[in-house]
Amino acid sequence: MSESTGLRARKKERTRDAIGDAAVSLFLEHGFDRVSVNDIAAAAEISKPTLFRYFPTKEDLVLHRFADHQGEAARVVRDRRSGIKPVTALHRHFRAGLDRYEPVTGLNDHPEVVAFHRLVFTTPTLAGRLTQYQLEDEAALADALGEGIQARLRAAQVLAVQRVLARTNWQKIADGRAAHDVHPEAVADADQAFSQLR
Repeated sequence: MSESTGLRARKKERTRDAIGDAAVSLFLEHGFDRVSVNDIAAAAEISKPTLFRYFPTKEDLVLHRFADHQGEAARVVRDRRSGIKPVTALHRHFRAGLDRYEPVTGLNDHPEVVAFHRLVFTTPTLAGRLTQYQLEDEAALADALGEGIQARLRAAQVLAVQRVLARTNWQKIADGRAAHDVHPEAVADADQAFSQLR
């Protein structure tokens, strides 16, 4: 039974990935507002109701890639080793992401990643939905940090720092610089920003 459940879950995940990939390809080629849900369903060879079973909104077809990181800051804080302060753990995590050139840090110069970020940042409905994800992350991080206004303020500050750092890195790359060349500046910016948080 568990083997068939595992197989079914893997098939659903492959279907979800195929739908998301088809949607992002169409959005990058034609623009978010010029692609209909019917176009995506046709490209993914599924029905429109099937598409909506996997992705409740058109925006989610793009932002599921960010959703993979949802709650990440809260997990970093909860899973940190004893004796490590929350901001230190978050700083180390962000720095490790820079060293791996993770797209979520903005420090990735793969053309599709740069185009994907441009799509998100320049499409108002996507930017609005991304803000909703960020507010949910902020609430989760605040819960991990403790109770009250201090935890909420600290969570807002940390996530604002990460957002500004990532957007700054992306802009440098979108302006034509290579991620490898931006890396030292990105590390210095992150070190300065997180030290100010402390």
